[in-house]
Amino acid sequence: MSAVLGLVAAKRSRIRLVILAMLFAATAINYADRATIAIAGPAMAKDLGFDAVTMGYVFSAFAWSYVLAQLPGGWLLDRYGVKWVYAAAIFLWSAFTLMQGAVGFFSGFAAVAVLFSLRLAVGLAEAPVFPANARITAAWFPAHERGMASAFFNSAQYFATVLFAPLMGWIVHAFGWHHVFTVMGALGIAFALLWTQVVHGPREHPAINPAERDYLEAGGAMMDMDGRKAETATRAGRTLRQLLSERMLLGIYVGQYCINTLTYFFLTWFPVYLVKERGLSILQAGFAATLPALCGFLGGILGGVISDQLLRRGYSLTAARKIPIVSGMLLSMAIIGCNYVQADALVVGLMALAFFGKGIGALGWAVVSDTSPKESGGLSGGLFNTFGNLAGITTPIVIGYIVRETGSFNGALVFVGLNALVAGLCYLVVVGEIRRVALKP
Repeated sequence: MSAVLGLVAAKRSRIRLVILAMLFAATAINYADRATIAIAGPAMAKDLGFDAVTMGYVFSAFAWSYVLAQLPGGWLLDRYGVKWVYAAAIFLWSAFTLMQGAVGFFSGFAAVAVLFSLRLAVGLAEAPVFPANARITAAWFPAHERGMASAFFNSAQYFATVLFAPLMGWIVHAFGWHHVFTVMGALGIAFALLWTQVVHGPREHPAINPAERDYLEAGGAMMDMDGRKAETATRAGRTLRQLLSERMLLGIYVGQYCINTLTYFFLTWFPVYLVKERGLSILQAGFAATLPALCGFLGGILGGVISDQLLRRGYSLTAARKIPIVSGMLLSMAIIGCNYVQADALVVGLMALAFFGKGIGALGWAVVSDTSPKESGGLSGGLFNTFGNLAGITTPIVIGYIVRETGSFNGALVFVGLNALVAGLCYLVVVGEIRRVALKP
């Protein structure tokens, strides 16, 4: 009887899965709130008299502030703690999203200025999220589960398209574009309150048992979601210089920029490509975009599973991360094949295959969890995300010039495919051994 009781007592709780579900939900809401402007945009532009150039500036506002706020956001995480900075971020970006529903009360330049400012504010507020995700994953998951955990929360960006895009489209159709912002903003505010009640560090979570805590420590989990606050705050500049001097990290950063080039092509130009180059209607393009998003979601899950399975089978951390990333990037080059087929079904199929490969290779945040210095995970994640999201600024512009100068998307698809190749080469040639960086005193 005592042996049975001892076995029951030793059974691990699974609170880390609850934490992972919270990260997934937060990331899905994050991407849905980014997409509100795209869903509401056509009806909003018609009501407020915005032309294409004006909407282009509005679309760009988020990316500019999001990139500029990455390093300050990472510093805030290290300085004030992940849990409460994350909760404040969710609340603020949701509040700013909700406020966009009131833009209809303005007109002319005032409407443009208010909407542009609110989109800037959303980008600023969302900046700490992915560095915080990486930090929480490093604290709550042993190394052999970290790839799957990172891939799971990262795949929420695709799931957000599949789940929320039809919902928001229905809201616009049934109630008007204003209510997309109010509904999504209210949802985020409610989730921020839930976050404060559910998310804690492994050492202080009230529901974790000693068996799970021991399992995490034995597997290499960092256990602490926060950095050394006082030290990090005074040494942020020195830390950044050390991070930028690491060849491994520079290879990871450039690789993430190239990977995100694929992401931003799908988020910005893909529907336009289907309509302008392939002659689909807007409704057909909307349905066609769902398949690549779903394939990206499935590929993201599979990439994490493959990486963790390789670790369990005795492969090094370096091999376990690089094999899915490089393979996925090579698969993403299938996008170039769209230049050589005519059938719309084949085009969508090749795009889905490319996005599936991109999902498999999207293990950058797992690598951030593996490599960030223990005392400055937020700053390291912020730097990584800064490089990655520069693609959100450059990709739409470069593709726009290519299409204007050549009159077709052929060169644009080659550009995107070559970025996938460069990402794979970065991990093969530049990154070297994947290891945790130790800051010099």
